[in-house]
Amino acid sequence: MVLKCPECGSTTFVHDPERGELVCAKCGLVIEENMFQKGPEWRAFDAQQRAERARAGAPLKYMSPNKGLSTVIDQYNRDARGGKIAPKQQAQIYRMRKWHKRTSISNSVERNLAIALTELNRVASHLGLSSDIRESAALMYRKAVESGLIRGRQIETVVSAVIYAICRMQGFPRTLDEIASVAEIPKREIGRSYRLLVREMELNVPLTSPKFYVPRFITALKLSGKVQKRTMKILDSAMSKGLVSGRGPMGVAAAAVYIASVLAGERRTQKEVADVAGVTEVTIRNRYRELKDALKLKVSI
Repeated sequence: MVLKCPECGSTTFVHDPERGELVCAKCGLVIEENMFQKGPEWRAFDAQQRAERARAGAPLKYMSPNKGLSTVIDQYNRDARGGKIAPKQQAQIYRMRKWHKRTSISNSVERNLAIALTELNRVASHLGLSSDIRESAALMYRKAVESGLIRGRQIETVVSAVIYAICRMQGFPRTLDEIASVAEIPKREIGRSYRLLVREMELNVPLTSPKFYVPRFITALKLSGKVQKRTMKILDSAMSKGLVSGRGPMGVAAAAVYIASVLAGERRTQKEVADVAGVTEVTIRNRYRELKDALKLKVSI
């Protein structure tokens, strides 16, 4: 519902944070007053001031086995003032540090998370995934552990399946071949764990659109934005005519990029496109013929 001024019907307002008022920009009527201020009552002009004046800690980190809430005894052997700890006390600090590490992982669930989250971070780093995707994947893995879906299954396999599911749900898909290559696990095992997660956790995973892969291919092939725009138009036409259903999205995207590069005068060979997309030249040729005939494209090879 769009908020309108009861006096003049305008939908443009100005928020006054000092008075806590919402004022109509056209007639000046005060729409709301004594509004709740969600921000802090202090100001900070640099990162140091912000850190000193903040009264709350960092948010929870699901990528950390203890969610970032535990105390850490560092390795520097210095006191609160920065001075070195006496040699007689260093042995005691060493024993405290050792037992602290042992007690921080006290049961099988915590040991499982320590191994799984380390593997998740490794695979995500190789795939170039953002911290948001890693946090979402870590949260999903924790839910899978709580649901008992990990018992009797290889940790690395479930981690790979979680990453595959989250990437598709977030709109940054990675293929099973890419994940299997990085995780060094058979693609069939990852697919089996992925189907289990979808079924038991009732995940709503959308179908992968070929358009998701286009920016990656364009960047890898060093093509211009004009080629990318033309590729998107080709895929929109193909999807409207149902040419994408039942076919691998990467193959369709690769063929569309190949056609757009030829039409834009920035030709790339089928082998170059196939190497970037991770599909065969035969697949690109088949998808190319289908798109060319169905969309009546005039492409001269």
